Amino acid sequence: MMRKAMWIAVVFGVVAACGFGMKAHAAADEVQAGSTAPNFTLPSQEDKPVSLTDYKGKWVVLYFYPKDQTTGCTIEAHNFQRDMAKYDAANAVVLGVSLDTVEGHKAWCAKDTFSFKLLADPDHKVVDAYGVPVMAHGDMKFASRQTFLISPQGKVVKVWPKVDVQVHSEEVLAEIAANKK
Repeated sequence: MMRKAMWIAVVFGVVAACGFGMKAHAAADEVQAGSTAPNFTLPSQEDKPVSLTDYKGKWVVLYFYPKDQTTGCTIEAHNFQRDMAKYDAANAVVLGVSLDTVEGHKAWCAKDTFSFKLLADPDHKVVDAYGVPVMAHGDMKFASRQTFLISPQGKVVKVWPKVDVQVHSEEVLAEIAANKK
């Protein structure tokens, strides 16, 4: 029974990470570079509210991802964590958003020791506000993998509608450095 459950989890993770058999839709137009970033408040893994306005004066890396503890999402999160000192030096914060719950985020952060905030958006209010497509697989829904770089003044500087999880953190850091000049 345990082996069957493990294989179901593996198959589910591959489906979620690769998008096989999923249909995508977006509730609104995607927020574009040059526009003011929509404000939001969502609970973090600590079950405390986090708002975009909390980070006024800092660079904000707002990244949306499909599912806690799946392969691609874990690689992406570990790379952000690995580079956290570089983000701190660049006056930047990393905020991850998915449709997962606070409890799911709490478990993942405890297991993988992430120090940045993961925000729970199960009703996809922020996902919809930023125009991030939502993928559906049966009754399950997942946010698409996208990143928005927000300037200290609250403007969207860059949008990554497609992300290579292996190198994305380095791409974001390079973009912050290029926009500081």
